[in-house]
Amino acid sequence: HLMLVDLRNTGLTGKVMQLRLDSANITCNKNGIPNDPQTPFVTSGIRLGTPAVTTRGMNEDDMDIIAELISMAREESEEQLQRIRDGVAELCARYPLYPEL
Repeated sequence: HLMLVDLRNTGLTGKVMQLRLDSANITCNKNGIPNDPQTPFVTSGIRLGTPAVTTRGMNEDDMDIIAELISMAREESEEQLQRIRDGVAELCARYPLYPEL
């Protein structure tokens, strides 16, 4: 599944949110939304997908954690980004890509 998140009500652009999430080890793409007031290089949305997390075996409860981590990125601070990185690392440790290795 892929989803488009409209960020207009947050005051953030897709470009800013993509950079914040990238720095916190969460991959997304800035993406235009319907009737986007921003340019294609800035955008008002981000695109997120579930294939990477479902491949690891994560479940609905884990998706709630991921949603909270993404939401936390609205706050711009290094401390907040580190908390997000720690949460990402904890989830990835619980669901390794190659557990048999």
